[in-house]
Amino acid sequence: MNVSEIGESNRVGLDESYRPLPSLYLGFLSIWFFSACSWTFNTYRNRHFQTNSLQWTLSSLPLIKALQLTLSFLFWYSCFYLQICSLWMSFGVYVTGVLFQTASFVSFLLISHGYRITCERLSITERRTTAALGCVYYLTLVGYRASVPYFTVLLLLNYVISFYVIFHHISQNLLVLREQLTYIEDEDVQPMHDAVYTKYIMFKKFQGAMQIVALAETVIYLNMDDSSETYWLRLLVREWAQFCIFMYIGWTFRSQELAPRFSVMPTLKSKVDSMVPPIYRIEMDATTFREFQSHEWHIGVPTSLCHESSRDSVLVIIQHPHAYRPTLGATPFRKQPV
Repeated sequence: MNVSEIGESNRVGLDESYRPLPSLYLGFLSIWFFSACSWTFNTYRNRHFQTNSLQWTLSSLPLIKALQLTLSFLFWYSCFYLQICSLWMSFGVYVTGVLFQTASFVSFLLISHGYRITCERLSITERRTTAALGCVYYLTLVGYRASVPYFTVLLLLNYVISFYVIFHHISQNLLVLREQLTYIEDEDVQPMHDAVYTKYIMFKKFQGAMQIVALAETVIYLNMDDSSETYWLRLLVREWAQFCIFMYIGWTFRSQELAPRFSVMPTLKSKVDSMVPPIYRIEMDATTFREFQSHEWHIGVPTSLCHESSRDSVLVIIQHPHAYRPTLGATPFRKQPV
């Protein structure tokens, strides 16, 4: 039985098998509310360690879930103890439930694209694709929840396409990170090893979590048992599974003091260049720098900040971030690592 159906059939009375629901919703409300507060506090406390746009985006999920559980608890509590089943409150449960699933899905897409992990922001194509998939998912989920004909097939098709996109981008990011780790080992660029390896482990954990999500969604939508006697048990299993999955993903991508140079990443991902950002330097005096001509290495930074000793200062030459970089098999411009 659906909460909206119960809201419309208040005159018939309630099945006693639903009586455990207020207690269950209250318990999960406490858990998700505590998680939302902890996540927000941790993100704010560690805001200096990393650019945490992804973490603030993820913080909306436990807040929406807590709102949904609050409305669910109030609805069932008022039904059993006040004999008032509000249709508007049941509609609020319906809307926040759809909103939570859509926000979760969009967050999974952002992570799979490598947002704030392998690139600073998504390209225009990636943003449009993410927005389009999110809108289609929202509309098909609304139609499915409203029992509109054929929307079950549309939702299944949307799931297939969406999970394909997510796993495809995860595999691409893992492939690039493996190539970068191989390059680091071959060229002995150790300053970037910990940062790249941390990103690789993050994506491996996220890949495993998404496999569990795909399996869980399949089991939920294939479950044909609609009996009211076991509804509270199915609710308990579903909510616990959902909380554990999001706790695992949230812990993996939480704000924290990460490996040095973790934030060294391109603004946008490049399909051609998957080279590790260069962590090299060369030093020369000011006279030599005036005669130095290169399109790749041309940013001069003095090692001494004291103007009186400028004659004896040494210039550090930094490679321009948009300069041409050789392919993975080519030999880089090798100098002293920073």
